[in-house]
Amino acid sequence: MAPLEPWEKVLISDAPAYLDSVHGHIVCTECHGGAQSPDKETAHEGLVANPSQDFEKTCGECHPDVVSIQPGNLHVTQAGYWTVLDQRSTPESHSALENMFDNHCASCHTTCGDCHVSQPGTVGGGFIDGHVFQKTPSMTRNCTACHGSRVGNEYLGKNEGLRADVHFREGRMNCVNCHDGSEMHGDPGDCMTCHPGGEEAIALPPADHRYAGVQSPRCETCHASAATGQDGTPMHVVHGGDLSCQVCHSVSYSNCDGCHVAVSEKTGNPFFSTDATYLGLFIGRNPRPSYERPYAFVLLRHVPIAPDNFDYYGEDLLANFNRLPTWVYTTPHNVQLDTPQAESCNACHGNAEWFLTADRVKPAELRANQSVIVGSVPAPVPLEEETAP
Repeated sequence: MAPLEPWEKVLISDAPAYLDSVHGHIVCTECHGGAQSPDKETAHEGLVANPSQDFEKTCGECHPDVVSIQPGNLHVTQAGYWTVLDQRSTPESHSALENMFDNHCASCHTTCGDCHVSQPGTVGGGFIDGHVFQKTPSMTRNCTACHGSRVGNEYLGKNEGLRADVHFREGRMNCVNCHDGSEMHGDPGDCMTCHPGGEEAIALPPADHRYAGVQSPRCETCHASAATGQDGTPMHVVHGGDLSCQVCHSVSYSNCDGCHVAVSEKTGNPFFSTDATYLGLFIGRNPRPSYERPYAFVLLRHVPIAPDNFDYYGEDLLANFNRLPTWVYTTPHNVQLDTPQAESCNACHGNAEWFLTADRVKPAELRANQSVIVGSVPAPVPLEEETAP
């Protein structure tokens, strides 16, 4: 028998499992276009390789509840990028930044298929389990395929000398145990979408930042006694409301400096280079205080932004660079029960090692980070108070 063509292998290798699935009852051309024909060339005329790029047309007929809330899905809209770019730039720079974004950032946009049937295109694509759709995405082949260098390495314990997150190490939890489908698909456009029957719909603007809106997931959901100071831990009583949980329960995480982008003259392909990547833990002032996140202190992570990031596309494209901090709110996925900074009160109090003070910020970034820099480290706790029952 002659070797099979790649397209024949796709159709044959997963045919039994796929045909027994719900999607297997849908005619191929319904999603992929083309024409029903035994002739390969004819069959592939007008073929749509990734139907879920147009999710409203392809997925919306059967999944209207999910498709209707996509305007609030940051995986689809990538609004978080533009929240930052718009504030750091000027309207005159927008056209050049859109060109940059299309070349270097837009491919990270996610389609339904990138999570439910194949690996994301940014990591090479390819089916997870033939053409069989997965209700629950694979942690390693979907989630950390994109969120690997930070979240994946932290959670799975791939940073040298650091243990995996306790939720993975002890609980064997995967991403969807905390990040459920409603969060991944986006928030509804109004309260009545989920709570019908009200006199009027209360409009909720789509999220424009990962730390906007309701804090979900939140540690208190599973750790209510710790959050309310009823678990016998004195530090939970004292700091339960003014510190984010990660301040005490995370360990060192990855930070990056300056991501410079350009297009190769040899290949014509876009590329990037990062100035530096390093591990560290930095406690700073909360840059985004809100009802949901009222903490005075949170962990901060340096993001790879610099005034000259996009100089390949034009001069001074980030004219308002100092409008936002370069050290941003972060929730590392490397939670531990016992950490160096939580060993005792004075492991933090009086110890500048853990705090983002001015001397730890690059001189060129001091102005941008005034809102998050810690002016003075909390004073040491008297020994008799620290040892009191």
